[in-house]
Amino acid sequence: MSVTVIGFIGLFVLFSLLFLRVPVAMAMLAVGFFGTASMNGFSAALSALGTESFEISSTLTLTVIPLFVLMGNLAGVSGMSRDLFNAAYCWVGHWRGGLASATIAGCAGFAALSGSSIASAITMGRVALPEMKRFKYDDSLATGAVAAGGTLGILIPPSTGLIIYAILTEQSIGRLFMAGIIPGVLLTCLFLLAIAIVTRIKPELGPVGPKSGMMERVNSLRKAATIVGIVVATIGGIYLGVFTPVEAAGVGAVLTFIVALYRKSLSREKMSFVILQTLQTTATVFMILIGAHVFIPFMALTHIPADLISFLVNLDIGKTGVLFVILATYIFLGTFLEGLAMLVLTLPVVFEVITQLGMSPIWFGIVVVIVLEMGLISPPVGLNVFVVKSVAQDVPMGTIFRGIWPFWIAMSICLIILVAFPQVATFLPDTMFD
Repeated sequence: MSVTVIGFIGLFVLFSLLFLRVPVAMAMLAVGFFGTASMNGFSAALSALGTESFEISSTLTLTVIPLFVLMGNLAGVSGMSRDLFNAAYCWVGHWRGGLASATIAGCAGFAALSGSSIASAITMGRVALPEMKRFKYDDSLATGAVAAGGTLGILIPPSTGLIIYAILTEQSIGRLFMAGIIPGVLLTCLFLLAIAIVTRIKPELGPVGPKSGMMERVNSLRKAATIVGIVVATIGGIYLGVFTPVEAAGVGAVLTFIVALYRKSLSREKMSFVILQTLQTTATVFMILIGAHVFIPFMALTHIPADLISFLVNLDIGKTGVLFVILATYIFLGTFLEGLAMLVLTLPVVFEVITQLGMSPIWFGIVVVIVLEMGLISPPVGLNVFVVKSVAQDVPMGTIFRGIWPFWIAMSICLIILVAFPQVATFLPDTMFD
């Protein structure tokens, strides 16, 4: 049996396991291990498993993951997320669709602490959905705003998606974090524009709320200043070269912990919740990375990635055509594959194509993450939609999916802008390091 045939069998088994809802980390680990064993023997497979597991577990750079996750969890239990939402609501709640806009703004702010789309969707969903229901917002707009706003967690730094991209492609985490800021702000603004357009066409979807007084607005900003200060300290420190990403994560976690202590919001139960959630998320990400680093060498042995690279590079459709094929493939895969699974499965092929075509790997990292965001709300998988469903159990899945389309279109527009003007993503990293 040829190595290529073994490779295709391995891919078939992998997709079958994913279809059966086997965790992506374990699916890649099993296929990579037994695939390598079938080609090079069990000794080589065991050696690869032990070496990759140790290397990932002992990589200092990856400590940013548990530290930023801890930072986000502490922000959630200490009430910082509610402060963000309240501040946004005081300023824009009296607009048509203002509560939905406040949800997007709150998700963007919380994303700058948590780095997780799921955490952003759950946290802001628990805060915002009851308020939108109280003011008789349409369920589709309310849940759609939470599901889409939550996706900002893997674009606005610190982003778990960008960290994994950096590790798999050996790019600078700091540069990727800086590259995500302007596109993150742009996408947030496009989400707000989508809400404004939808509620202008159908005002009943997002009724006007009460107008807050100036003193109430100022007080809300003062309460939200804590979270803004922590974000500026961490991300600004990276930009100015004061901190490395690892140091910034440590500083952010310590500052958030101090604020939580000051607010007396860390009971024994809440502290246990924070620790367990941080350990669970960290273990999940590390297992995915270990599985990827066992699976990717197996695929390299089959020559399938090399053949695909040659095929794509030699297509007579130009750089833009190849990029369009890659992005269309990602959008298609996003309809049934989980985002991180897509990332680790495709990057060995796609990243090599991008570099051979002379495209910026930092810019492409941002483009890929936006496509992953689209997958997070795309039917039939749409992980963030299922997360929102767990919070809004009385809302049908079809209603939630109906509400995400204006935001999906906004993501598409953001993607087009980034492809047409790569400087939107590369401007800050270039000024940071030049």
